[in-house]
Amino acid sequence: SPHAALVYYTWHPDLGEPFGVMHCVMCHCEPQRSRRGKVFGKVSCRNMKQDCPDPTCDDPVLLPGHCCKTCPKGNAQIKEAESLFEFFQEKDDDLHKSYNDRSYISSEENSDRDSAADFVAVLTGVTDSWLPSSSGVARARFTLARTSLTFSITFQRMNRPSLITFLDSEGNTAFEFRVPQADTDMICGVWKNLPKSHLRQLEAEQLRVSMTTADNKKEEIQGKIIKHRALFAETFSAILTSDEVHSGMGGIAMLTLSDTENNLHFILILQGLVPHGIPVRVKLLYRQHLLREIQANISADDSDFAEVLADLNSRELFWLSRGQLQISVETEGQNSRQISGYISGKRSCDTLQSVMSSGSALTPGKTGGVGSSTDRSDVLKQVLVAGLSSAVVGMTIEMKPRRRSKRSVLYDITADFSATEERGSGRALGSCGRVEARHIHMLLQNELFINIATAEQQESELRGQIRMLPYNGLDARQTELPVPLAGQFVSPPVRTGAAGHAWVSVDEQCHLHYEIVVNGLSKSEDTSVSAHLHGLAEIGEMDDSSTNHKRLLTGFYGQQAQGVLKDISVELLRHLDEGTAYIQVSTKMNPRGEIRGRIHVPNSCELGSRGEVVEEAEFDDLVFVRDPAELRKDPHTCFFEGEHHAHGSQWTPQYNTCFTCTCQKKTVICDPVICPALSCPHTIQPEDQCCPICDEKKESKQTTAAEKVEGDPEGCYFEGDQKMHAPGTTWHPFVPPFGYIKCAVCTCKGSTGEVHCEKLTCPPLTCSRPIRRNPSDCCKECPAEDTPPLEDDEMMQADGTRHCKFGNNYYQNSEHWHPRVPLVGEMKCITCWCDVSLSLLYFKFLLRTF
Repeated sequence: SPHAALVYYTWHPDLGEPFGVMHCVMCHCEPQRSRRGKVFGKVSCRNMKQDCPDPTCDDPVLLPGHCCKTCPKGNAQIKEAESLFEFFQEKDDDLHKSYNDRSYISSEENSDRDSAADFVAVLTGVTDSWLPSSSGVARARFTLARTSLTFSITFQRMNRPSLITFLDSEGNTAFEFRVPQADTDMICGVWKNLPKSHLRQLEAEQLRVSMTTADNKKEEIQGKIIKHRALFAETFSAILTSDEVHSGMGGIAMLTLSDTENNLHFILILQGLVPHGIPVRVKLLYRQHLLREIQANISADDSDFAEVLADLNSRELFWLSRGQLQISVETEGQNSRQISGYISGKRSCDTLQSVMSSGSALTPGKTGGVGSSTDRSDVLKQVLVAGLSSAVVGMTIEMKPRRRSKRSVLYDITADFSATEERGSGRALGSCGRVEARHIHMLLQNELFINIATAEQQESELRGQIRMLPYNGLDARQTELPVPLAGQFVSPPVRTGAAGHAWVSVDEQCHLHYEIVVNGLSKSEDTSVSAHLHGLAEIGEMDDSSTNHKRLLTGFYGQQAQGVLKDISVELLRHLDEGTAYIQVSTKMNPRGEIRGRIHVPNSCELGSRGEVVEEAEFDDLVFVRDPAELRKDPHTCFFEGEHHAHGSQWTPQYNTCFTCTCQKKTVICDPVICPALSCPHTIQPEDQCCPICDEKKESKQTTAAEKVEGDPEGCYFEGDQKMHAPGTTWHPFVPPFGYIKCAVCTCKGSTGEVHCEKLTCPPLTCSRPIRRNPSDCCKECPAEDTPPLEDDEMMQADGTRHCKFGNNYYQNSEHWHPRVPLVGEMKCITCWCDVSLSLLYFKFLLRTF
């Protein structure tokens, strides 16, 4: 029966940070039948540790990801032709290792890559097309993030294509992309909103991609889109072409260096070269001189060919770094055929960038300064710094330090730095010459850092990891430099360890697109505040008057946020055009702004946003309804009150309709509805609503709310809480995973059905020591002489409880304990503690899916 398959579905439960995957616990799903005959699933788990066999050696070891200790294997000789697939899998496992460098970003923090899948295609001439066969060869790399498929394509031996066509399993056109004119051999694009049928075909490797030119030749090349695990670790690549005209032959090479030895691992994907199983020779050449040669048998059924070139010498590594090594594949026999290409650093539409902050310095600090660097090539060309405490005395590119006192400086670019008139600011232009192959490999593996030293902090004031930001289809990254975000730019300045930069653009419809990257956000001395730090982004005018037009952009999870703002006022668009607007990130520790930057976006939007406001499917904006079967397979799904919920979704729980819950990577966060203050003297509490409303019958001045409801019976739909709101009503916005934001108020405009959200402006105070009377209050006020201030008057929305609840137990402030996990018992290697001032941050993540 279809339900019987449930018996065989087993898994190790993941309790999330700090517990992780419980490898010694095995869970499985058992089908049960109710009295009415309905089949449902029951989860049963058991501890497997007692089933572990006794090791036969004296010093057994516990391998990562295992429950039972095993005997270590002997130190076998390194095989020259080791399995490349295992090597690339080990590269994937390296992401889960812990790194000592504070600014290293692990895979858990890089949420954009968590749900992404990579694909590749080799495009060659089509022999059965009505168009003439082409000599061109292209390599296409695809990344699927949710339902958007981004692609980076490079091509050789053909003119720039004018059209890219995706074909389904039956050869029908699924999507067309018009290639913009340019003078490069790189094409960047995105296919948004893939239907489920095409997503399934993509996963099943049933989609093909075609490129055609619009010139007189009318060439076409085509290839199949396939998955490949080697894409993750690839740092060098080559496109292999033939000197024969219209041969239909081609291929690609994906290469990477070993982490500790100078072994060059590679995988070849070939098309049209090997019709049947015959011997081939793989050669490594320098200016037509043979350096290495490997013989092998390749059949037409082989999708790829893997090998390793061991122990490259210093000259070969130097030629590799200069793109002067050539890889060639040649068939043996009388009718020998050959394809070849030059090896270079991996190219893509991704952005190489770094955010440097004082919180990530070798000795963490809080200076409020920022460093920003970005480039699309394999070497950084511009580094900008601002808000530093003193003059720059050193600017270096480094590896992760081996020890705290042992820095590993690779390149000193201090000579390229020029200070500006503004104190603590300047930029370095240029590039690192003679970059070694090993360092190119480390750079493209996100293993290098930029360090900024100043006169007051001569070792390190700013530091940041250089990492690739995946291409997302937005043009701003390709054409504009990011805006630096610093605590020194906030009014008044904030001494924070955080920094960031942002890309902001306005399209033809006067919609604002933004992308923000931060580093060190809200890192305090107590680094266990939260496993994943949250923030709020907003945009507004530089003046701090009470009439400025501030808009909330988004709440973000991790270190990146992006989206689109489509309902922008004329005033804010004018400030963007004049360069008198700002973008800033606020946190719970600094609710009025922790980092900020001035933005200048020229536009011609005198009449405001125009055109149909059709919600596009941005990468992080929408949550799509998914099949229950798909939800159960998704590792980020939450299970709550007997139902599965997708990551990023929000819903009203059954246990209390005056709460709003959201799912954030297996974590269920439920917040009580916070009701805005009403200005009317008489209020009533409707039975079907959570918040009181004004009693219009008792008001002397009747409002027009009833008329507005008749004119627009549906009211406004707010994406944050996913609820309808009556025209004229106000509420505090719900921004997952941040919860209800009491410092902002949203209003439903009855005439248009639009939602307008604005940040509250606190009144100016005349007292020297204002206080926050309640932890959830947004604004401070002057105290009465007999009113003592709160213990921590800087915290907003800190719940106000004087104890913490963990599971079914309550703990007092500062109390420590070891958590207990079912089937495992007490986790003595994990310590929890109660901090009532930060309990909102500490304990929201504990409603985990088991």
